[in-house]
Amino acid sequence: MALGTAWYDFVCYGIVGMGFVGALWVLRMNEGASQRDFETAFASLLLSRPDHEVIVNVLHRGHVSTSQLWTSCWPPLNPFCLLSTRFISFLIMLLFLRWDILKYDASVFLYYTEWTFTLVTVYFALGTVISAYGSWKFFNKPFIHNGAKSGFLRRDVEETMSTNLITYQEKEAKDSIKLESLYVEEEFQQGAGFWGYVMQTIYQTCAGAVILTDIVFWCVILPFLSISPLTLSPLMGCMHALNAFLLLVDTALNNLPFPWFRISYFVLWSCGYVIFQWVIHAFGFKWSPYPFLELNNKWTPIWYLCLAVIHVPCYGVYYLIVRAKNTFLLRVFPQPFLWPY
Repeated sequence: MALGTAWYDFVCYGIVGMGFVGALWVLRMNEGASQRDFETAFASLLLSRPDHEVIVNVLHRGHVSTSQLWTSCWPPLNPFCLLSTRFISFLIMLLFLRWDILKYDASVFLYYTEWTFTLVTVYFALGTVISAYGSWKFFNKPFIHNGAKSGFLRRDVEETMSTNLITYQEKEAKDSIKLESLYVEEEFQQGAGFWGYVMQTIYQTCAGAVILTDIVFWCVILPFLSISPLTLSPLMGCMHALNAFLLLVDTALNNLPFPWFRISYFVLWSCGYVIFQWVIHAFGFKWSPYPFLELNNKWTPIWYLCLAVIHVPCYGVYYLIVRAKNTFLLRVFPQPFLWPY
């Protein structure tokens, strides 16, 4: 094992190291929770929520509720539709992944594309399982619809005003219904468990990674295929487009949040891949699918800096897509908690 180093190699180490440490710091500041924010700590990825705490409408900005994992952002859409979409996407991704491995063997996992494609497949697999559980829960124990409760309360008030008979028992019953409404909303907003946050983390990591993968392939690598031993094939084209397409379909249907600070997971994912490339190079595996990542070249730091900077617009593109979807939905359905699911 031998790896020669030069001054520009340390620049590369510094770029990756700062990205790695910076991402961890951002996650610590946003996913973690301090003692003074104890009332919102239950929504953190790093801290679990005490069972005895019942708090309504006090949510961490990175909060992921259990219902958001398996319900759709479109109120009329049955949760089973999202389950079907995720399951079909998982099967398609798995078939293409198997085809790719059988054609090129396990060496394909040297590519960032393959890492990302596999991660998207894992997302759809986990999403299918969680959606299946949510659909089962929905069909066996449906939520009490806030809209129905609102209608009941409105009729109750009208009848009371018409008869002008408001007894203590009626007021007590109305207060009980309002309290039940708070508990239903609290159940609707209950923080997701460990696997729920894993799913959310993978989702936002995939979002940035698929944009980066496809942009680099179609805009940087593809123009130079004529001078490389690779040729564009239907399999290669699908591997660099299918992941983004299926993830965008899921995004159009799902109800998952998309906070900006979770770009940190995307950065950590890319840093992990670069470190993996360093390790296999250090152990004597000279060939790399991405020569610009190899060290011992004075121009390499420029490539590293460009790849570090491009993470922001790649993640930003997907962030804007999600914001556009939410803006449109907010205009069509201005009261999200009154949705059927």
